[in-house]
Amino acid sequence: MTTAPHRDHPGRDRCTTPDGVGVALYDFGGGGADLLLVHATGFCAEVFVPMARALGDHYHCWGLDLRGHGRSDRPIDWDFAWSGFATDVATAIDHLDLDRPFGVGHSCGGAAVLLAEEARPGTFRGLYCFEPVVLPDPPDGTPRALVEGNPLSAGARRRRETFPSAEDAFLNFCSKPPFAELDPEALRWYVESGFEVLPADEGGDGTTIRLRCRRDDEAAVYVGGTSHGAFGRLPEIGCPVTLACGAETDGFGPSFLEADAARLRRPTVEVLEGIGHFGPLQRPDLVADSVVRALGTGNGAPPS
Repeated sequence: MTTAPHRDHPGRDRCTTPDGVGVALYDFGGGGADLLLVHATGFCAEVFVPMARALGDHYHCWGLDLRGHGRSDRPIDWDFAWSGFATDVATAIDHLDLDRPFGVGHSCGGAAVLLAEEARPGTFRGLYCFEPVVLPDPPDGTPRALVEGNPLSAGARRRRETFPSAEDAFLNFCSKPPFAELDPEALRWYVESGFEVLPADEGGDGTTIRLRCRRDDEAAVYVGGTSHGAFGRLPEIGCPVTLACGAETDGFGPSFLEADAARLRRPTVEVLEGIGHFGPLQRPDLVADSVVRALGTGNGAPPS
């Protein structure tokens, strides 16, 4: 267990995975048991700043940018198999010297922490997965074109990558779902940390910004989400796992979670009212309360 003041501006570190990917790490501070926060596809760790603040009385929160996201490197071979995200998670835990932390994952991040626990049992003492992307693998022989043609990949390839400025990006997102539904501070962090200033040799003028998670990379991530194999190995996970979703989700709702729960040893399913698939970024306080109820404080005391 580690204790540090909550950080409004997270401390940064960096590590390198066994397959040579540089991964950005973040210390959100807080007091109590260690808890690792893992973001959804296309996002970055610092969108969790509001939720980490809400969790800070109970946990010391940490985060990482998954490969191809935020300030982390893209895979050299452009391989976005989700096993790589599990490697990122395990490498971050080792580098930060965390001893069986709690894990919280959102969407892709939920699958990442489950994959990490499957690959190395005992990595986590408990998991909270908000709408994890964990589905039965497609049948053998499914044409790859059908997988690559999924609507999430197609939508990612249409995503706008550049904006004249950070303020232009923020105002644009404020007017369009699902970003318009996000907590304004979480959205600010997305614009600040999920974009980079476009270099002059690529047409930048010092204010133009570009997505750090490039749209073709995001599309490739979605392809990997259909065949990472986590579903088949769920019975191997021994730690408690809470599977949560938003009651208004258009993503991975109760029927998906119940299918996953049926394969886990120690599952709990929770449906949170008033939020959708982006719940941790819509209502960070609501989801933080759910996390504390699910995981406890880790020090033998009941959550307050």
